[in-house]
Amino acid sequence: MAELIYYCGTMDSGKSTLALQTAHNHQSRGRGGLIFTSHDRAGSGVISSRLGLQSPAIEVIPGFDIHKLVVDKLSMGERIDYIICDEAQFYEPDQIDGLARIVDGLGIDVYAFGILADFRTKLFPGSARLVELADRVNTLQVEALCWCGSRATHNARTVNGKMVTEGEQVVVGDVGKSDEVAYEVLCRRHHMRRVTARASRAGHISSDPLPFGEK
Repeated sequence: MAELIYYCGTMDSGKSTLALQTAHNHQSRGRGGLIFTSHDRAGSGVISSRLGLQSPAIEVIPGFDIHKLVVDKLSMGERIDYIICDEAQFYEPDQIDGLARIVDGLGIDVYAFGILADFRTKLFPGSARLVELADRVNTLQVEALCWCGSRATHNARTVNGKMVTEGEQVVVGDVGKSDEVAYEVLCRRHHMRRVTARASRAGHISSDPLPFGEK
């Protein structure tokens, strides 16, 4: 039977690489499929990996009906054996429901890849819905590392080099960039204390109360 499988991890854990590898494995066996993404760092309509791999993809924007697109393509005789959904944390809950309908009603395997929680440690709506509906939720085995060498479990956003815990949930950036808005993966201890790699090098260890769990 077809399945909806969600592969999740922090930034820098190889999600897009695995998405591209999964697509390659199916294509090399003559299977046809569709690849979707949303807000990729490389721009609209492309999946990009930090290893340098890229592939064209269908951009998922708010209100986009993935289920209808698949049904329309099937009705025109297109073969669809699998669907790849990268950056699935950015999909709307209704779009995730559509993926489940594709699996159950059309018998097509859907492989989703994404980040569970944002820089505020809050679940993305798309990820929350995937956890609720997926047949399997798999944590990626490639462990991203905090600057201290411990396993990275949280995503941090920095603005002008300083970690922030407030702001819009979706702001596209990249890991290790020097732009105004950038991202970094941290262990829970350093995320809760807002100690980024830059702050560590500068010796700026925050003595502020932990920012999470407060009302």
